[in-house]
Amino acid sequence: MHEMSIAQSLLDIIREEMQKNNARILRSVSLDIGQLSAIVPESLSFCFEVMTSGTELEGAQLIMNMVPLRGVCRDCGREFEIRDYAFECPHCSGPHIDTVSGQGLSIVEMEVD
Repeated sequence: MHEMSIAQSLLDIIREEMQKNNARILRSVSLDIGQLSAIVPESLSFCFEVMTSGTELEGAQLIMNMVPLRGVCRDCGREFEIRDYAFECPHCSGPHIDTVSGQGLSIVEMEVD
């Protein structure tokens, strides 16, 4: 379960940012999670809850927004959502696809006091 190490990395970043901004309480953190990131949201949520339990971050809400996998065709230049991991342009059937979103994980917003 790589979500445990991801949760630990998130918490390290959160604590660092809170310290930089003299924040004491984390109310919520919003994440964008790419469809292709191989992160299971339920597992990440569980790990986050377990790792914050009994700490100064306990009770913080983890808000996860799933970002669909999107690509752009190098042949016709059109952008589209990649469905069912079919890396073929639905407009021209071109096989030369560059992914433009849906691969990463990022902290979008933190609500702190």
